[in-house]
Amino acid sequence: MTVRDPFDFHAGSLPLLISIPHAGTRLTPAVEAGLTEDAQPLPDTDWHIPQLYEFARAMGASVLVGNYSRFVIDLNRPADDKPLYTTATTGLFPDVLFDGRPSFLPGKAPSDQERAGYLQQIWQPYHQQLQDELVRLKAKHGYALLFDAHSIASVIPRLFDGKLPDLNLGTNGGESCAPALSDRLVACCEQQQQFTHVLNGRFKGGYITRAYGQPHEQQHAIQLELAQVNYMSESYPFAFEPQRAAALQRLLKQMIDSLLSWGGQPR
Repeated sequence: MTVRDPFDFHAGSLPLLISIPHAGTRLTPAVEAGLTEDAQPLPDTDWHIPQLYEFARAMGASVLVGNYSRFVIDLNRPADDKPLYTTATTGLFPDVLFDGRPSFLPGKAPSDQERAGYLQQIWQPYHQQLQDELVRLKAKHGYALLFDAHSIASVIPRLFDGKLPDLNLGTNGGESCAPALSDRLVACCEQQQQFTHVLNGRFKGGYITRAYGQPHEQQHAIQLELAQVNYMSESYPFAFEPQRAAALQRLLKQMIDSLLSWGGQPR
């Protein structure tokens, strides 16, 4: 199998990298042939996240976007597929949807050999680019901010009770960034009343946040999991809804501005 363009990357001028690992919709032939009818619409995709964060790219942030669907390989899981959560979750090669239904028809999942190729040709290049950009940002600015951008349907009983808060900030329990950074983001959320928020709730940060959040190395990582209801339709065809998105984007810009304004302070 030959993989083409496993990611899109834009190098910016700010000390900020926006990582978007789950917006991809590209499939390999083996995955496309094996998906169940329930999985064919790619329901667990982080729809429209590059569009939602386009303002950050325009500000000068670096942006890294995975092009392949998480049903091929999940870029926010460790290469050894060690579970990140003790509760229900999905792995490096998701065989079930978030709601527990099968992703693949019986006997139609990609082979171990095919999946080893996905790891080598899709997962590894994405993470190499991520690492290279963090090195570049630290060399240029003295520190690097990694913002891992995600979204998810607001109600998924298998994963969480009730309705998810609108903004779910994750810092691996406070270990992936300087406390002042998460304090700033929480303060932004507390200064408005339209959107609910939580820090280190159900989503504390996936592999990217945990692996690359190294405050002692001047490398700070934060994950934000957004409830999709605030910017798109959560039912097929998962349409972007600009009017709802505009209010969310205003808050996201305030949060990004707050992160960037921290840069000149002692760390």
